[in-house]
Amino acid sequence: MFRRKQYDILMSRIQEPRATIQVISGSRQIGKSTMVRQVLENSPVPYLFENADSVDKSNRGWISEVWAAARLRMQNFGYKEFLLVIDEIQKIDNWSEVVKKEWDADTFHDVNLKVVLLGSSRLLIKDGLTESLAGRFELILMPHWNYPEMKEAFGFSLNEYVFFGGYPGGARYIKEVRRWKRYVKDSIIAPAVEKDVIGTKAILKPELMRRLMELGCEYSGKELSLNKILGRLQDSGNVTTLANYLNTLDESRLLCGLQKYSVDNARKYNSVPKLMVYNTALLSALSDDSYEDVFLSPKILGRWMESAVGAHLLNLADEWGYKIFYWRDGKDEVDFVVADNLKCLAIEVKSGANSFNKGISVFREKFHPDLAFTVGTDGAMSIEEFLSTDLRKLMEST
Repeated sequence: MFRRKQYDILMSRIQEPRATIQVISGSRQIGKSTMVRQVLENSPVPYLFENADSVDKSNRGWISEVWAAARLRMQNFGYKEFLLVIDEIQKIDNWSEVVKKEWDADTFHDVNLKVVLLGSSRLLIKDGLTESLAGRFELILMPHWNYPEMKEAFGFSLNEYVFFGGYPGGARYIKEVRRWKRYVKDSIIAPAVEKDVIGTKAILKPELMRRLMELGCEYSGKELSLNKILGRLQDSGNVTTLANYLNTLDESRLLCGLQKYSVDNARKYNSVPKLMVYNTALLSALSDDSYEDVFLSPKILGRWMESAVGAHLLNLADEWGYKIFYWRDGKDEVDFVVADNLKCLAIEVKSGANSFNKGISVFREKFHPDLAFTVGTDGAMSIEEFLSTDLRKLMEST
């Protein structure tokens, strides 16, 4: 079975002396539980695995009960160390307070019980960690699957990855596109929005959030002002509410609104957002375009290729702490700008459908980036090569 690189990270950390709780965080259906089970199958540390998915959310005592069971098993078998793994921890109300109490008790009594927590809601995990567990955890982020992973694990071609994206559970259905779209909508998008967003945040207008998610995915790769989005949604919400909802979807690693690059922060935050999905499967599943439509129409293909590059950048940026922008000045544009402290990288995507524009040259003269190049047709890199590139190495080489 294919192993993602987070396997090695977690395997290494659970064999280290007990110091911090390991928290596995990532979007729904990207293989967090599978990766942890792979580690447990090969772990030299005895363990207890529990899932909070079917536990009543008000049953805070459940966490203490499984914690006590782990301690008891450790004592009965004379283990010098033991591992407790709890999946879907965010399903329990105020979970972080209970975890803090039990973890601190073990620390005080020198109990060598190590802990791994998993959560599909990045929002709840984030809130719990910052509220109660500061200084007690390490976060292992699991981004959406990239092109090399889907190619190695499922034999995806470049075109298949661009259209079907990086959800491993959907790989078995790609020969039946209608069935695949239904799977993504019902098993990924709906629960991600209903359970991981609306079910965990104070969303006063849930229908507005649902429609924003749908519209945002459909318009991935396009600039669309919040006022125009509101007009298309035909909802009574306001721009501030919409901006907050878009930020929530970004925190959930589903959809974001890229800001325009500028040395003036005020201009960044007041710019028209460029919508971008974190996984092109979200664009394809909510689009009326078929697989054949996308690859027979150069104009349509351009947006899918740009979204694939954007998703690649967003997921790597999430892992390494980079910031992603776009830039436009009149007709001159640059699709993506990657910023890291004082470093700046400018990328234009050409799929053969894009007309020539001198945006890269204008941007280079105006901002003097460390590196500026075109990906795709007649570019410095092919799209396939770029989707296989480690952004961190590219940034460090400049």
